[in-house]
Amino acid sequence: MSEETLQTVRDRIRPFPDFPQPGVLFRDISPLLKDPTAFKALIDLLEDHLRASFSKIDFIAGLDSRGFLIGPPLAQRLGIGFVPIRKKGKLPGPTESVSYTLEYGKAELEIQSDAVEQGQKVVVVDDLLATGGTMCAACELLKRLKAEILECLVVIELKSLKGSEKLKSIPFYSLLQYN
Repeated sequence: MSEETLQTVRDRIRPFPDFPQPGVLFRDISPLLKDPTAFKALIDLLEDHLRASFSKIDFIAGLDSRGFLIGPPLAQRLGIGFVPIRKKGKLPGPTESVSYTLEYGKAELEIQSDAVEQGQKVVVVDDLLATGGTMCAACELLKRLKAEILECLVVIELKSLKGSEKLKSIPFYSLLQYN
């Protein structure tokens, strides 16, 4: 991984103090998304990581909503499909659903029951890992469908919240880490 390329991505992460509530330092990827050079650098870095780590991936599963911004271009680069994991009530047809706790409340995630088949290899993608609740819920849904979760992949990890510890035996990779 080129340190210069990584710095291009890092430079486009904008901190917002006291959002969404006092005491929280929000890491905003909006400047990264609107800069085509930085966004390409991000997808290049994630693609390089996945190609070096796994010989076969069947799907990228992206978490609602920012995983939808990173997952599809990454899947397209890898020549594989993209599977959305959405907030409850947003997907048609039969779904699997799981409730979980967020940093600021409770939520539910869903995946279509036929999104992946037993044994298919999936990488779960989101922009940020904080406490790990959403990522763990997504993994639970994929396990119910009997997918093989190769890795949980995020752009930003908030290390002080120890979310990756909740993933237990599921491999985890973050491009950028903040305390």
